[in-house]
Parts: sequence; C-alpha cells; structure tokens
Amino acid sequence: MTRIFHNPRCRKSRETLSLLESKGEMLTVVEYLKTVPSKEELADIVEMLGIKPMDLIRKGETEYKENFKGKDLSDEEWIEAMVAFPKLIERPIVIKDGKAAIGRPPEKVLEIL
Repeated sequence: MTRIFHNPRCRKSRETLSLLESKGEMLTVVEYLKTVPSKEELADIVEMLGIKPMDLIRKGETEYKENFKGKDLSDEEWIEAMVAFPKLIERPIVIKDGKAAIGRPPEKVLEIL
C-alpha cells in the first residue's frame, strides 16, 4: 500500500496523486492538515527521506516567517514545529515499502514505486 501525505489545495500534490492513480497504485490518502502526523511519524518520514527535519520545512509559509525564520532549532524542535503548524510540512510526501519521496516534481515519487 502506498501512502500520500496530500493537500488537495496544492497543485503539485494533486498532480502527484493523479500520477500515482495513473500507475494503478493502491493508495491511502492522508490529508495531513486534517490528520496531522505524530512526532514519531514525522521522524520516521525524515529518516526515510534521508534529510534533516529543517529540510522538510516550507520556508515560504507565513507560519514560518512569523514564528521560525532566523531561528536555530534542534531536529526535535523542527519536528515539534511541524506538528504544531502542519502547513510547514513540504508536500506531497509519498511512502511505499519503507521508502519516501517528496513529489517535487511529481515524477520524483516514481523512484520509490
């Protein structure tokens, strides 16, 4: 089963979802703004992606600019920030078989299928 952390208002997220559907993937769609991932889930995602938590932050978001810009937070603090402000989470994230990819561009997720 393939999971996608999805925001239906995001064009890249919609394009990635459409791409996965066109490939016949059995999907679990998680609208992460409604069902916020836990700290543990985010830590697992970051590990699967092979990045630092700060690299998963959307720095153009108002929440980032108002609350976090210029701050030097620990990895755990960045994860806590994403739980508190889920709009900060880069999207879409696709997970399959213990691997994860960010759909920017959408075709990037094909690497883990």
